[in-house]
Amino acid sequence: MSLRLCQLLCRFRRFHQSRAVGLLLSVVPAVSALAQSATALPTAPIRNVPETFFGTAVQDPYRDFENVKVPAVAAWMKAHSDAAHATLARIAGREAMRARLAQYDSATPARVVDVQRVSGAAGDLFFFQRRGAKDNQFKLYMKRGLNGAETLLFDPDQLRKRSGQAHAIDYYAASPDGSKVAIGVSAGGSEEARLRVQDTRTGRQLGPEISRADYGAVSWAPDGRELFFVRLQAMQPGMAQVERFQRSMVVALTPGDGEKGLRVVLQAGRDLDMPPTQNPALSVAPDGRVLALAIDGVRNEFAAWHSTLAAVRAGQPRWQKLFAFDDQISAVALQGERLFALSSKGAPRYQVISGKLDGFSAASAQVVVPQSAAVITAMATALDALYVEARDGNVKRLLRLPYADGAKAADVPLPVSGALTLAANRRADLPGVLIELQSWTRARQIYGVNADGRVVNTGLQPSGPFDAPGNLVATEVLVTSHDGVQVPLAIVHKDGIPLDGNNPTLLYGYAAYGMTEEPVFSSSRLAWLDAGGVFAVANPRGSGVFGRKWHEAGKEATKPNTWLDFIACAQYLVAQRWTQASKLGIWGGSAGGILVGRAMTARPELFAAAVAEVGALDMVRAETTQNGVPNIPEFGSRATQAGFEALLAMSSYHQVQGGVAYPAVLLTHGVNDPRVGVWNTTKMAARLKAVADGLNGGLAGKGRPVLMRLDYAGGHGIGASKAQQLDERADIYSFLLWQMGVAGYGLRP
Repeated sequence: MSLRLCQLLCRFRRFHQSRAVGLLLSVVPAVSALAQSATALPTAPIRNVPETFFGTAVQDPYRDFENVKVPAVAAWMKAHSDAAHATLARIAGREAMRARLAQYDSATPARVVDVQRVSGAAGDLFFFQRRGAKDNQFKLYMKRGLNGAETLLFDPDQLRKRSGQAHAIDYYAASPDGSKVAIGVSAGGSEEARLRVQDTRTGRQLGPEISRADYGAVSWAPDGRELFFVRLQAMQPGMAQVERFQRSMVVALTPGDGEKGLRVVLQAGRDLDMPPTQNPALSVAPDGRVLALAIDGVRNEFAAWHSTLAAVRAGQPRWQKLFAFDDQISAVALQGERLFALSSKGAPRYQVISGKLDGFSAASAQVVVPQSAAVITAMATALDALYVEARDGNVKRLLRLPYADGAKAADVPLPVSGALTLAANRRADLPGVLIELQSWTRARQIYGVNADGRVVNTGLQPSGPFDAPGNLVATEVLVTSHDGVQVPLAIVHKDGIPLDGNNPTLLYGYAAYGMTEEPVFSSSRLAWLDAGGVFAVANPRGSGVFGRKWHEAGKEATKPNTWLDFIACAQYLVAQRWTQASKLGIWGGSAGGILVGRAMTARPELFAAAVAEVGALDMVRAETTQNGVPNIPEFGSRATQAGFEALLAMSSYHQVQGGVAYPAVLLTHGVNDPRVGVWNTTKMAARLKAVADGLNGGLAGKGRPVLMRLDYAGGHGIGASKAQQLDERADIYSFLLWQMGVAGYGLRP
């Protein structure tokens, strides 16, 4: 058993998807046409709400936009979103781009994700989500062995047919023998999951659905008689939205029971000295040992206790403390009575420590995989050995450590050099592990690592004709930033592309929470390269590419390093003649909106266009939202002077200045987003539009466009259908190529 509990740790984080000739076109006719269509759009009224923090006055001219249900606000949103969709549809090459993206996506027979392996009565069972080439949404399947029969267990599209609203699987967890599966399903990108339990043999649903199961974090008892999951508190009239994710609880459910049968096992604000703002979670090992965790929002480290399933069922767990937040442990795994922990205390590139579960002490635990130049990123216990994932530069290695005393970790030879991911479900009672491998130039495949160290392709992920393009090249460099620090930058391009400064180039980044942009393959990126483009991916400070210190050098008060590193990467692309400012675009999503928004506001002349998806753009107000408090460990709190000053510095909305010629901007957002409120985008759009109008004598839309593209059937992107993803990607790529003046992407009348 190993534990990362990403559903709990990633409330605010952007899920990562795949990304994307002739004479130059004059931009003037296109802009004039845009101006004509924009003159009738409503103007956002300024109703400023000033606030003073520690002697600093902060203006908020569009505070009323935070209430999206006010009729005038809703009407403004709808009018400007409709206009953006209409404008994007008028880009000459948009439909061809959409078709090209669909061609690449559908060329592979199916996309398989989220594989889980259990041991059933007749051998190994594999569970996975799969979206066929003609499917619009992922479905849940079960397969008996790698070569056995396959069963469709759950199709969320059937719910759409009955309700008229799109649904998606947010998470699932198979019982240890595979006889049952718990599935979290939500509608419209809301992530408001309802948990259902299904019998895998009959397909019958066991009992009613359970609401408020957004987090999931499901763990089954070894005998399959009950499961444990995290449930949110019920919001009562008058409760503030910031309380939604507070006082969450771990509940026990017997399959077939309804809400009245739920039993609260742990609750924040009640048990284990856990404050209401933290989140509890429970994980049960195959031998009945139980770990209880306290998770502090998006903080990577957590605290843990242990007991037994028998004691938990009896209502007398008598939790024994294992380690505290200060021990800087970010992952744990059990193998019998032995605990393994991933620790960064005194080891900023991480080390694996181990000791007996009873009486475990992080301070005196044995170091079994010491810190090295490589950054240890994950681990998993299997029946035969401990498996460790480590990043060496921008390439992942897999280490295998047998349990015998004195054993040393050894490299497992891998068939692909690039990104490695230990599969989501890691069973300590089964030999070997499942891994995923891919690179910038080679598509993802799912492999099994056998107990003897052999790596075999499982065949679960079908191959496609564009999985390994022969003309694709990845150039990796280190870029000198403002203070001399070397920042990793990967440049993906076609072989032989000229360095003449004329390539349309897109620079992507995220740089938050210690999450690293791995060398992953993207079929949609091929469409961008087909248009003559260059695709660059940066890992500024704030990511975890070089470990904990690299992350800490780009969070809270040090967050400016994030966009300054990003700007340095942009300058490098221009200086090395990959591109020029008039053909350079930047793109980021969610917390990556900070990166894009602050790079654009700091150096507007450096970019032709900027795209922010579901962007975190008003950071001064972020703490007041339902997802604000969990993000304090990453960004800081406006309740302290240092925290406020850091939040103001990273808040793009508050950095927009009148009289500045900003690049063209495309802001996209799902209206049902539970992580980053859609008003981040609407407020930013209103402020940028006001500046553009002022530059042009009040004639809306005459200058570089500010487009606000909203999806009223979407959220933060989790659970988005294939059609939604392809539509948005086609709009983003076409918008950028239009603004870069690429032939064939002008604006039609």
